[in-house]
Amino acid sequence: MKLFAFATAEKRMEYLWVLRAFDHARANYVVLLHAAEVSRVLERIADEPAGRLSPADITPLLEQLHAWEVLERSYDGTRAATLAEYRNRHFVYQLSPAGYQVFRAVEDVLSARLDDASLSRLALPDLLADMEDLAAANRAAESDLIFRKLSRLDSTLSDMATRAAHFYLTLGDLVRTTEITPETFLSHKDALITHMREFSSDLSRYAPKLAAAIRKVESTGIDELIQRASSSDERVFLSPAEREADWRARWAGLTQWFVSPESGQSESERLREGTMSAISAVLSLLRRVTETRRGGVSRESQLRHLAEWFAATPSEESAHALFQAVFDLGRPRHLSMVHPDADIIPDSQSWWDATPVEISRTLAETGRPPSPGIPARVQRNDASIRRLREEQLAAQRSRTFAARSLAAGGVYERTLDNAETDVLLRLLNAALTAGVQVSGRVGSASGSENGVKLTLSPHTESTTVQTARGRLHLDGLRVTVQ
Repeated sequence: MKLFAFATAEKRMEYLWVLRAFDHARANYVVLLHAAEVSRVLERIADEPAGRLSPADITPLLEQLHAWEVLERSYDGTRAATLAEYRNRHFVYQLSPAGYQVFRAVEDVLSARLDDASLSRLALPDLLADMEDLAAANRAAESDLIFRKLSRLDSTLSDMATRAAHFYLTLGDLVRTTEITPETFLSHKDALITHMREFSSDLSRYAPKLAAAIRKVESTGIDELIQRASSSDERVFLSPAEREADWRARWAGLTQWFVSPESGQSESERLREGTMSAISAVLSLLRRVTETRRGGVSRESQLRHLAEWFAATPSEESAHALFQAVFDLGRPRHLSMVHPDADIIPDSQSWWDATPVEISRTLAETGRPPSPGIPARVQRNDASIRRLREEQLAAQRSRTFAARSLAAGGVYERTLDNAETDVLLRLLNAALTAGVQVSGRVGSASGSENGVKLTLSPHTESTTVQTARGRLHLDGLRVTVQ
C-alpha cells in the first residue's frame, strides 16, 4: 500500500504529473530521466499549472517517489561536465515495475467512464474460431501458434468476464436507485433489453459449440498443448515448471467457463441465468416507471404533498403526530438499548416523552454499536523477552538450590540466608493458609520430584528460626523440612 501513497499525498497532482512524464518518455523508449529532463517533458505535455515544475521543484518529488519505491534511482557520473558536478551526486530515475503498475491503475481509474458498460456478445464467435485453430495447431505441433492462440483466448475470455461483471453492477445500481428519471429510462429501455436478449441468445447458441470445441482440443493432448505453449512463453524470469503450471491453470479456467462439472453449473450457464434475471429486473423497473407516469404519483410528488402537510399543521404537537403516523419512529427499537432507569421509565413510553439516553457517536451515525476495532499490532521485543526469561530461569534455579540446602541442613541451629528465607516463608504461607497440619511444596526447576516438603506440627514450646533478616518466632509450632 506504500506504493499508492502519492495518490493521497498533499502534492498528489505534482506527483502524478511527474509520473506522467516518465510514462511519456517510456512510450518514446527513454527509460532513465534526470530532474531537468523531467521538467522539459512536462513543458511539452502539461496543460495544468500543477504540471509546470522546475528542476528544483522536481528533485524532492523524485526523492520521495523513490522512498515510496515507485521510482528506482541510480548514479550517472557521465552527466557531470565539471569536477564540482562530478563530486555532487548525479541521480537518474526510472519507474519500478510495481510503480508502473500502480501508476497505470491510478490513471485507469481517473480516465474510466463508470457508466460505459456493455456485454461482449461479438467475442463468442472469436472464441469458437480460436478454439478450432488451437486444435489444428496442436495436431501440427506448432508451438508459437499454440502460444498465440492460448494467449488470445485467455485475454478475450477475461475481457468478456470483466465486461459482464461491470455491466451487471451498473444495471443493479440502476434498478435499485430511487431517483428514476422516466424520460431517460424509457429512451434507453428498448436498446437495453434488446442488448441483453441478444447476448443471452448468442450465449445459449455458442456455449454447446464451445464445449464441443474444448473437448476436441483435449482429444489432441492437453499435456503436449501445455508443454508447447510454455516452451514459446518468453517470460524468462519464470522457470519452465512455473510456466507450465500457469498455462495449466489458465486452461482449467477456460474449460470451467463452458464445460459443466459433475455437480454444478458452468460459468456460461450462470451468466445466462444472471442475464435472464437482469431482464426480469429491468421489466419490473419498466412496469414501475409506467405505472408512475400513468397515475401521476411519484416519489417527488409524494414528498411535496407531505411537506405541505407539515407546513399546514397548526401546532408542534400536530407535527409530531403527523411524523409519528408517516415514519413510525416514535419508539426506535432498532437501537437495541436499555434505558438505565428501566424501573422508572416503562418500555411502553415514547422516546419523545422519556428522558434522553446517551448513545455513542458510532451508533448515532451508522446505526451499529461501537466495537473496539481490529487488534493493534503486537510490538515484540525479543531482546527484553529473552532477558526476562533468563532472569526467570536464574531465579528459579536459585530457589531450587536454596530449597535443597534447606532440606539438607534444616532450619534450626543455623542462620538461613536470604534465598533460604524466601523458600521457608513461601512454604509457611502455603501451610498456614490451610489452617491445619498440612504440607506445602516448591517444585524444582525441571519439574521433577526433587522438591522439598515442609510440615508444621504442634509443639509444647515456641521455636525460633535464625534468618539473615532476623528471628522468626513460631508460637507452639515446630517446622520440619524434608
